[in-house]
Amino acid sequence: MEQAGYSPGFKKPSDIMRMRRKRAQSEGVSPSARGSLSSLGLPVPGTRPFSPGPMLNAPNRPGGGLKRRNPFANIENTCNSPKKRATVRSDEDVDGFLSYKKRVPVEADGENSADHKIKTSLSYVDQLVQEDKTSEKLLKAPISVSEDDSLFEDDLFEHGKTIALVKSPQSHAAVEAAPPADACPEYPADWSLKTRLLFTSSHAFSWAEQPKAQEEAQGLAQHCRAEYACLPQNIQEPRSCTELRCGFQQSLQYWQHPSLPWLSLFPRIAAERNFAGKNSPWSQDAELQQSMMREWSVSLTSLYSLLKARLCPFFYLCSYQFTVLFRASGLSGAPGLTALLSPTTRGLREAMKADGIEFTLPLLEDKRKSKDHSEECKPTEGEDPDSKASGEHSDQEVDNGEDDDDDDGGFSWLKEMGVQDQIKKPDSITLKLHKERSSVCLDHKPESVVLVEGAHTHTLINFLINCKSLVAAAGSQAGLPPTLLAPSAFRGATLQTLKARSVNVKTQVRTGYQDLCSLEVTGPIMPHSLHMLTQLLRAAQKGSFSAGLNTHEPTAVFNVPVCKNTEPKEQITAGALSGCGLSQATLQQFVEPASLGKSALRNLHMRNYGYTWKS
Repeated sequence: MEQAGYSPGFKKPSDIMRMRRKRAQSEGVSPSARGSLSSLGLPVPGTRPFSPGPMLNAPNRPGGGLKRRNPFANIENTCNSPKKRATVRSDEDVDGFLSYKKRVPVEADGENSADHKIKTSLSYVDQLVQEDKTSEKLLKAPISVSEDDSLFEDDLFEHGKTIALVKSPQSHAAVEAAPPADACPEYPADWSLKTRLLFTSSHAFSWAEQPKAQEEAQGLAQHCRAEYACLPQNIQEPRSCTELRCGFQQSLQYWQHPSLPWLSLFPRIAAERNFAGKNSPWSQDAELQQSMMREWSVSLTSLYSLLKARLCPFFYLCSYQFTVLFRASGLSGAPGLTALLSPTTRGLREAMKADGIEFTLPLLEDKRKSKDHSEECKPTEGEDPDSKASGEHSDQEVDNGEDDDDDDGGFSWLKEMGVQDQIKKPDSITLKLHKERSSVCLDHKPESVVLVEGAHTHTLINFLINCKSLVAAAGSQAGLPPTLLAPSAFRGATLQTLKARSVNVKTQVRTGYQDLCSLEVTGPIMPHSLHMLTQLLRAAQKGSFSAGLNTHEPTAVFNVPVCKNTEPKEQITAGALSGCGLSQATLQQFVEPASLGKSALRNLHMRNYGYTWKS
């Protein structure tokens, strides 16, 4: 009769251990051999790779002696995970301690031997503790990674031992690298108008989000009073920095005339589609058109007066055919007032000449000088003259009719041959068109940019006020005066704000995803706004950001140099323009001579507080 609570399948632990020893002896594997196989990482007969599954020495086991793949394995439960890496590190320490313990020589005296073992063990444990502290410091230290690196392991050797460091997922974020060799502390001034700016950075643009009412009011007041707050080079908490948020609102402000809320008055060139279908009551009302032009003339005169008094640094006049940039004396290295028009046509240039406006074509003069210089250079011995001739400018626009022949159209050589009566000569109109071909070819090209200097800028203002072709007579922009844009207030101007929007996205970078933050600014972006924004981003984004710049193409040529190095010029510093409403840092950039030529900035990068750019 069985006792109550008796289980026939129950075995004592000692019986189980005895059965395992007998099984191992019957398979021919001794305990010492089993330990050696385990230490070498080889499969031991009688064990399973995983809990369910056949024995390793089973004859019908698939895959031979290899372990099957874990279908649920991922980065978190494999040896590459940081948690298991730390576990492996601790196991290696224990194995090292045991191997070190075996290498300790045994003293003849038992007591001395025991004491020596204890002291040696304690010293080795202290060594392991020091190594753990060192590895912990190394793990916490920032790791600088180049752009070409991916997820990898660094082997650092400390005290003769290898410490494996595994990157965390946050290491895929943009890491501050050393500035390039060609980086500069400041980028050149860009006098073109921008339609869109896209800033990207690994740091968030949370400080550029919807401002508080007090911050917006403070930014507007600073703009109207031309006050600028001093920001530190590196702001730890940009979102809580009131000066930064107020300065951002200040950098988005500009003044415009006319202002029609239902119409976008910039850009004006090739923008008929933006005006199509919009309400334009002035297009059929001549009296309304005259009233708008009178107000526009008052605003333009006010701007020019501020420009002469150095109370306004510059302003833009944007018509449906061309754009004009007026600059105060001292800007871009010019000693006096300057005005640049682009693009122009032969008819506009002839009308300006008829009104007594003296102007130059800077890009054509540069081409002519380079051509004259190439003609003066004679080929050296052994040099082919044809190769020199091939390097000369082949554009007929540079000639500008200077090499025209005599009044008879260049047919005097026919008289020498005696065949002047047999050849039909072209009429005078054809000859005139042939002579003017070079000037007509300039129309609507960057080379047609016109430079007006000094007192002739005042004559240009009167010319623009009285020019009938300044306003479109037909089309969607008929009767609408040109747009005036300025960084300072003037008569009839309306305060406008650029549109800003920040977005956080995730972009795939090699083996992971990286948080990429972007800030988009749209509208008629003038040079001072671009410089103010980069100054703010320099402090808020810890000296690391990139910018894509969309340029209004007709204004890209405004970066052409206007000062001649051969002529002595009056050096005007930024202090002389302190009352124009711009910061000293911005003025310091604007007083430098233009160096971009007929191109404009397209990309701007800052790394470790150093600028690189592409134009």
